[in-house]
Amino acid sequence: MCAAAVYAVFAYIIGNRIYADHLRFDFVPGAEELTVLCAALAGAGLGFLWFNAYPAEVFMGDTGALALGGVLGAVAILLKQEVLFVIVGGVFVVEVGSSLIQGKIGENIAGRRLMYRAPLHLTFRHLGVAEPRVVIRFWIVSIVLALLGLLTLKIR
Repeated sequence: MCAAAVYAVFAYIIGNRIYADHLRFDFVPGAEELTVLCAALAGAGLGFLWFNAYPAEVFMGDTGALALGGVLGAVAILLKQEVLFVIVGGVFVVEVGSSLIQGKIGENIAGRRLMYRAPLHLTFRHLGVAEPRVVIRFWIVSIVLALLGLLTLKIR
C-alpha cells in the first residue's frame, strides 16, 4: 500500500513534462496513467486492511501477494525507477533476502539454519512476538521507507 502510494506520486511527476523537467526526471509519455493504477492499488490495499483488521478473516495468500508485487515491479520498470524499489519496498527486500539467506547460505554453505524460520516475520513469531505487534512494526517500517523514498525526489 505504501509502495503503491509512493509510485503513484512518482508516476504523476514523471508523466508531467513540467514537473519531470523541474525535478530532473526523464519524462515518460503516458506515465500519468500509472498514477491511477497505483492509487487504485493503494486504495484496494487500504480497503482490504480496513475490512480485514485483526483477527484476520480472509487471507490474501501467495497468489494475491505475488500479483501485487508483480504490478509494483512492472510499474517500477515502466517508470525507470527500479532502484527506488529497493528503498520503498525495503520490507519486501528484507523478507525475500531472509528467505534467500536461510535457504542458500544457511543450508548450503553453513550447513545449518541461520534463523529459526524464514521469512523474517516468522522468526519474530517463533521468538514469541505477538502477530499484531509484528504486523504493526512492519507497517511502521514500511511508512518510514515510503517517506525516505519520497525524499529522493529532490536528490538528483
